[in-house]
Amino acid sequence: MELTGEIAAIRDGLGDPARLLGEFRRAALLVPLADGPDGGLMSAVSGGIRWIYAFTDEEALARFAEARGESGREWEYLSVLGARLVDAVIPMADGPAGVAVNVADGDGSMFFPPVAGIVPEGSAVDVGDRGEAA
Repeated sequence: MELTGEIAAIRDGLGDPARLLGEFRRAALLVPLADGPDGGLMSAVSGGIRWIYAFTDEEALARFAEARGESGREWEYLSVLGARLVDAVIPMADGPAGVAVNVADGDGSMFFPPVAGIVPEGSAVDVGDRGEAA
């Protein structure tokens, strides 16, 4: 099953979290680039966590652009494996960071927070200084 199917299964109460995480790590996600002088990947901060926006396909990205009232402009994006986002990009963030997938899709969205098992332990908010779960 692909990532959107696993998200739907989890939301229906029938999914397997390990299978969801595996599909997320294998998925090629579209990550829009931020405008402005700092550039980088588009993200937002909520609750002290930086959420990197990622989308399963161009249609999901288009719905996000529409929701922001920015569907009339061209959106540049990178295609990045979910595993690359959590294993390489998240550790480079200033502070806690996670990935928000298909955020404009309501029931089709899923958040992958900065916790052990999703991000490297050094980037997880639930792991203490000695590598123990908090």
